[in-house]
Amino acid sequence: MQSGISKASEDKSVRIQDDFFQHVNGTWLKNETIPADKSMWGSFVQLDEDVQPQLQSLIDSLVKNSSSATDADAQKIIDLYTSYLDTATIDALALKPLEGLFAQVDALTDKSQLPALIARFNRLGINAPYSFGIGQDAKNSTEYIASMGQSGLSLPDRDYYLLDEDAKLKSTRDAYVKHVEKMLTLAGDKNAAESAQVILKLETALAQVQWTKVELRDPIKTYNKLELSKLAALTPGYDFAAYFKAYGVDGKISVVNAGQPSFFTGFAKVVQEQPLDAWKTYFKWQVLNGYASYLPKAFDDENFAFNGTILQGTPEHKARWKRAIDEVNGDLGEALGRYYAAKYFPPEHKARMEKLVSNLLVAYKHSIEKLDWMTPATKKQAQLKLSTMVTKIAYPAKWRDYSALTIKKDDLIGNAMRANEYSTDYDINRLGHPVDREEWGMTPQTVNAQYNPQMNDITFPAAILRPPFFNPDADDAVNYGGIGAVIGHEISHAFDDEGSQFDEKGNLRDWWTKQDHKKFAVKTAALVKQYNAFSPLKGYNVNGELTLGENIADNSGLAIAMKAYRMTLNGKPSPVIDGYTGEQRFYIGFAQVWQMKARDEITLVLLKTDPHSPAEFRANGTVRNQPDFYKAFDVKPSDKMFLAPKDRVIIW
Repeated sequence: MQSGISKASEDKSVRIQDDFFQHVNGTWLKNETIPADKSMWGSFVQLDEDVQPQLQSLIDSLVKNSSSATDADAQKIIDLYTSYLDTATIDALALKPLEGLFAQVDALTDKSQLPALIARFNRLGINAPYSFGIGQDAKNSTEYIASMGQSGLSLPDRDYYLLDEDAKLKSTRDAYVKHVEKMLTLAGDKNAAESAQVILKLETALAQVQWTKVELRDPIKTYNKLELSKLAALTPGYDFAAYFKAYGVDGKISVVNAGQPSFFTGFAKVVQEQPLDAWKTYFKWQVLNGYASYLPKAFDDENFAFNGTILQGTPEHKARWKRAIDEVNGDLGEALGRYYAAKYFPPEHKARMEKLVSNLLVAYKHSIEKLDWMTPATKKQAQLKLSTMVTKIAYPAKWRDYSALTIKKDDLIGNAMRANEYSTDYDINRLGHPVDREEWGMTPQTVNAQYNPQMNDITFPAAILRPPFFNPDADDAVNYGGIGAVIGHEISHAFDDEGSQFDEKGNLRDWWTKQDHKKFAVKTAALVKQYNAFSPLKGYNVNGELTLGENIADNSGLAIAMKAYRMTLNGKPSPVIDGYTGEQRFYIGFAQVWQMKARDEITLVLLKTDPHSPAEFRANGTVRNQPDFYKAFDVKPSDKMFLAPKDRVIIW
């Protein structure tokens, strides 16, 4: 049996007890270079990169057999992929596919027409001041509800507009204005410099009334169910009735969840304060910006120069065939996923994954039973939630029907528009029907995993079930440290600061006693303090509040995975392989998963927007809280990895 450990990645000059992440990954970090078309490189990105040629091979085989194909999905995949690669047609059409949208913006003569235009943009997936969609009702998970939330910015976060004292953010903002000017000049705007300033001013006004990323994490504050008649008081002067009619939900909804009420009031004020011409300039920019990557080379290159290179630090655009696959994944994800799962996922892997998940759930059950800080009443509810959790592995039992979606091989922008309209109508058609709990939120070819609090389910797509996460040829230790910790992480989201507010049916309901709430708050505050101290980039620290949910899941998931691994040993000592005990290989396997290098630019974007901590701290920050880690590697108070027992945070 293999150990599953990459000894070549280790840096023996760094002691495990001083910097675990560097010891496990140090040689890899020194020798590996981030590919020119990537902003970061590591385990997750490598797995995703490995999927690309597999998907290309699938599409190529569909093309070869297209003359005898009877599967309508296959033809749609071929035509969408072909339309993305057909740069000759893209160049010949130039801006013509967008003329209809530009004309709609030009036709505005009064601000009362803005709601209908925003509805059109929302239906097409074009950035607009707010988003709108259909999803589960957080307080009645059996029903669908219409929800709307703040949006409308072209930079990653409101801080980019508002923090003048931050030189890096201000520099990015200045570069953004120049980028807008260049793009508008390419589109024939004779006053591009002036237009760019108008756009910045309007987006800054929207940023000023937006909630922070931390505020958006609160499921109670973002649940504001209103009767449609109450919207007028929320947004004086803005006609939501006209919006709903244009969106296609007129008469189909009686309530809406206004995610951030103060934003919508602020937005209505911005509508009144900003002149109509400013709005027209803003919306034209959003059309151009939204479809830039589908336009001729000059637009595509300038779009990448800002969004790829300046924002993320990526020197080169990725190959067009990879971008074409991204488009197919985005628009026909389950259609392509059906082929991917059939060819690349061995059925026996599913059985082993089911066993791993089952063991993790049993370990979690035992852990909850033994918690010394939680009352029996709350424990009972936690156990109920755990026992009703649904597991989704590899691929869905039923696939999405794309028959209503028209794809043409010579109409890339039209395909993108129709795909968004199809998704919009697909969601609208859910209204009035019970929630479909068999539906997946991820495709099989996605390298990720997910917990959905409103479904109370965990999903592990086929593409993540490969080394270093899941190695069917390796000993249990690295599999429990790898995919086991991922499974534990996703289960733990049911009990993090957000997920713990939902019950076993996926409803936003308080099932905790007051004293348990207080004890949980003390533990989470300590975790926030720990992560606030980590700095991946000079002058910038991790935001412990933004990353709290993921940090709880990392810490609890790893602890539960170790308990599950111990269960497999049946009281016997773990085998020594490659000079390491099972417990040591477990933790090394965990740190291998977080093998990652990132460019400074993307690191800054992620610090502002991503609820996950940087990879180094997902490894070191997590193991420092695990008592078993100290035993496994004999970590002493004089070692740099040491955290005093009183400061260690153990929640689940």
